[in-house]
Amino acid sequence: MREANFDGIVGPTHNYAGLSYGNVASQRNEGAVSHPRAAALQGLAKMAFVASLGIEQGYLPPHERPHLPTLRRLGFRGSDAALLAEVARSDPTLLARVSSASPMWTANAATVAPSRDAADGRVHFTPANLRAMFHRSIEPAVTARVLAATFPDANRFTHHEPLPAAELFGDEGAANHTRFDGPDGKGVHLFVHGRSEREPDAPRRYPARQTLNASEAVARLHGLDPSRTVFARQRADSIDAGVFHNDVIAVGAGRTLLAHEHAFAEREKTLAALRERIPGLAVVEVRMAEVPVETAVRTYLFNSQLLERPDGRLALVLPVESREDPAVASVVDRIVSDPANPIAEAHFLDVRESMRNGGGPACLRLRVPLEDAELAAVNPGSRFSPGQHATLEDWVRRRYREDLRAADLADPSLLVESRDALDELTRILGIGSVYDFQR
Repeated sequence: MREANFDGIVGPTHNYAGLSYGNVASQRNEGAVSHPRAAALQGLAKMAFVASLGIEQGYLPPHERPHLPTLRRLGFRGSDAALLAEVARSDPTLLARVSSASPMWTANAATVAPSRDAADGRVHFTPANLRAMFHRSIEPAVTARVLAATFPDANRFTHHEPLPAAELFGDEGAANHTRFDGPDGKGVHLFVHGRSEREPDAPRRYPARQTLNASEAVARLHGLDPSRTVFARQRADSIDAGVFHNDVIAVGAGRTLLAHEHAFAEREKTLAALRERIPGLAVVEVRMAEVPVETAVRTYLFNSQLLERPDGRLALVLPVESREDPAVASVVDRIVSDPANPIAEAHFLDVRESMRNGGGPACLRLRVPLEDAELAAVNPGSRFSPGQHATLEDWVRRRYREDLRAADLADPSLLVESRDALDELTRILGIGSVYDFQR
C-alpha cells in the first residue's frame, strides 16, 4: 500500500480576508495584498518536490469563487455584476466569505480510511462538513463531487455524505486524523478532537472545531476496528494559542509520531494507548522549553509533511519559516541527526502565500492510502506526471492574476476569469462538470 498525497490547487481568488477565527496567521494578515499566481505556483512546486521524493502525488481542483449560488440562496438578486456590486456595497465581509480560496487546504476536505482497514475492503471518504466557519461550510457539496470524480470506481471507493452540519458533529476532516502502521499490515487510527459533551476543559479564547461525536461517527462509517482506534483530546490552552487543528501541533506517518509535548490534554494516556496498539512506535517529542506552542504555530513546525520514501526513510517537508527561526531550526537539526528515530531528512519549501493565509505544507494535502489496483483506478488526469504538471503550471500563468486586493472581489471580470479558468481545468484534469456554473 502506498500513501498518495492529493494537494489542493490554490484558487484564482486567493486573498487575505482574515476569516478564520483562531487561525493566528489568517487574522494577522487580514487586508494584505495577495498574489494568486505566486500562491498557485508555490503549491505546484511543492507537489513536484514531493513527487521527486518517490511519493505518489495528485491534484484536487479549487472551488468556484466568488460562489454566487450561496449569495442567491441568501436573497440577493439580479445579474452577476449587479449582485456582486450590491453585496460589495451592503456586506463586504460576506463577499469575502464567498470568495475565499480555503478549499486549497485539502487536509480539511475529508477523512480517508484505506481498504485494508475498512470492514468492507473499500477505500472510504467522508467529506468534512466544516460547520465551524461559514466560508468553509459552503465547500462540502463541491468537495464531494470532486472526490467522486477523482476516485470514481464504486467497486473500490465508498463516498459518504458529510455528517449533519450540527454543532454536535463539527468535522474538520483529516487535519485531526492520523493513520499509523499497526500489526498485521493493518492500521491504527488516531482521531483528535477539541471538545466533547463528555469532557470538561473547553478552550476559552478560540473555538474547538472538531468534536468527539464527529470523530466517532466517521470511524463507524468507515468500518474501523474499535480496538485499533484511539480518540484523544487537544489541550485547551494549545487551542487558545492558535492550534485550531491537531496537524498544527502533531504529525505522524508509518510508526512515527512527531508531536509537541502540549499536543494532547491527556499526554501520557494518549501515548500509552498508541504504544499499546503500535509495536515499535517512535515518539519524537518537542518540549515546551525548546519551542513554545506560539512559536510552533507561527513557524508551522508540525504542520509539515512526514513522508515515507520508497526506501523506508522518513522525510520531513517543512515551510521555510521553520528554518528561519533559530529555536525551531535547532530542533529540526536535533531530530534528523538522532539515529534513534526514523526521521532522516528535512526539506524546507517556500509556500509563503499559503502560510500568510494560515496553512502550511500539511494543510495543502489530503493523504489517501491506496493499494496498487486502487491507485490504477484513480482518475488519470488527477495524478502527477511531468507533462500534466507542466500543463498546470502553464494554465496558472495564463489564467491567474498577479495581485489581488479586497476591492477586486467585486470585479465581475474576476468572476468570469475564474469560471473560464476552472472550466478549462476540469478538461485538463478530466473530471467532468463538478462546478455549479457548469451544471
